[in-house]
Amino acid sequence: MILQALKEYYDRKAADPESDIAPEGFEKKELQFLIVIDAKGNFLNIEDTRERIGKRLVGKSFLLPRSVGRSGNKSYETTFLLWDHIGYLLGQPIGDPKSSKQHQTWLAALSRLDSGLLTDVGVNAIIEFYNNNELERAIASPQLKECLKAPQCNMSFRLISDMCPVPCRSKVQEFVRNNTTRIIDKEVSEEKEQTGICLITGEFGVIARTHSRTPINKDTKCLVGFQKNSGYDSYGKEQGYNAPISKSTEFTYVTGLNTLLKSSSQRLLIGDASTIFWSEKPSSFESDFSFFFKEPEKDNPDIGTEKIKALFESVNSGAYRDDDSTSRFYILGLSPNAARISVRFWHVGTIAEFAGRIRQHFEDFAIIKLSREPEYYSLWRTLVNIAVQDESENIPPNLAGDFMRAILNGTPYPATSLQAVIRRIGSDTENRVKPVRAALIKAYLNRYHRFYPNKNHKEVTMELDVSQPSIGYQLGRLFATLEKIQEEANPGINATIRERFYGAACATPVTVFANLLRLKNHHLAKLENRGRVVNFERMLGDIVSKITDFPAHLDLHEQGRFAIGYYHQRQAFFIKKE
Repeated sequence: MILQALKEYYDRKAADPESDIAPEGFEKKELQFLIVIDAKGNFLNIEDTRERIGKRLVGKSFLLPRSVGRSGNKSYETTFLLWDHIGYLLGQPIGDPKSSKQHQTWLAALSRLDSGLLTDVGVNAIIEFYNNNELERAIASPQLKECLKAPQCNMSFRLISDMCPVPCRSKVQEFVRNNTTRIIDKEVSEEKEQTGICLITGEFGVIARTHSRTPINKDTKCLVGFQKNSGYDSYGKEQGYNAPISKSTEFTYVTGLNTLLKSSSQRLLIGDASTIFWSEKPSSFESDFSFFFKEPEKDNPDIGTEKIKALFESVNSGAYRDDDSTSRFYILGLSPNAARISVRFWHVGTIAEFAGRIRQHFEDFAIIKLSREPEYYSLWRTLVNIAVQDESENIPPNLAGDFMRAILNGTPYPATSLQAVIRRIGSDTENRVKPVRAALIKAYLNRYHRFYPNKNHKEVTMELDVSQPSIGYQLGRLFATLEKIQEEANPGINATIRERFYGAACATPVTVFANLLRLKNHHLAKLENRGRVVNFERMLGDIVSKITDFPAHLDLHEQGRFAIGYYHQRQAFFIKKE
């Protein structure tokens, strides 16, 4: 189903004349540097195609003959048609045995190029470049240092009279179009190719023995792969022949996958999981989907809010903007694994179904907060605020996928998210219950009890609820009130009871509250405004009347309600009611 949907996405893009998706036999690839030569192969200079985008230098992308998968000890025996990285083209860095072997493979591939390519002026110029020993001049070029610094120095050649690299010349591209199944780097006889019925299309064709790799999160893995002699072989078949997919179909699904992973508008990166998404036909929901989850753009911070508001308006119209609400929508979560790409989650539904579930997610997260806080919290902001030290690299590996799955299925949020936020509140002595953390706890508890109803539990509201029966909630209110009394009694105090006693008050109330209530008498005595003292005493009396006893221990859900009660009461102190 995944591969079929990816193939359909490729077919949709290929049918669009405005799409720049690569046709069969090609791929869009960055070339960081171009070796500029004349028609006789004389070296002129090395051109740097990179441009600075943010903090990165990004090479210019070209439509190139498709690369071939290579791995293992003999990966150096494989090269690409008229382009590759610096080790193949220039044998650099010097002294590296691997680079020397790669360069010999490149030269051998040039010596056996098809006669159909040798009629091109650019191809012949490349051959003359090596025949005339112009390689030494290129290696001596001052620009070579920049090439060697680049993490992935992909290169090719460009004639001084052309604007594009040699692999993009019309004769070369025509040759590739007419020889899409040809393996450039290795001599594979026709007898070794196997034919069969493709599992995706049901059509007869040449079966792909191995599947191409996909760049994902600074790694390169394949989505489909069978290791030799791994125990998965059946009926005497090996590798890709175990699950036959034609070469043509393999190209379409891999190209569709690569296109989505490269698209900033159709890809989200949360933790180590990459989430890609697409619809069966062009839609506003497809182009807006990323705004529901990612951080607001710095140059247009309101655009995400506008998209989410449109999501809420779809309740009245029955459709998101002008989309067909019954149109199918696909969401795929991926992460790199040891041998291949791991599928974290896969969801298929209609635009209306996903729009409703995402809208419910934002409704669950709604909570009272200061105006400077974002109106809606992105998924990244939510997860990073429960990670150790609020660092994105510390987001637990499986949590991002599990959380996204809960949003898209409309199911309870993962229990690990509640554990993580309670743990983070306990360790963050400076901030404790941030608005985003309070919103997560509220959303978790309400959604949990929506699926597992309990008549003894009352829904957690957006703002202060003095009638909330939860012992944890009322203890949280009490703790916030005691802290407020301390702050007013000691203006400018550096540390309050929050820094010293929050963890114990939340987990084991009986150990600290008796002491805190005695301490508050000292703080009240320091207040000069007697009316304020009366108000505080009345508030304390109201809260304590709802607490029958100080428990020895609060379970995780009650610790969550403690945090919400504390947060709500603190907000009530600072936000004026209209």
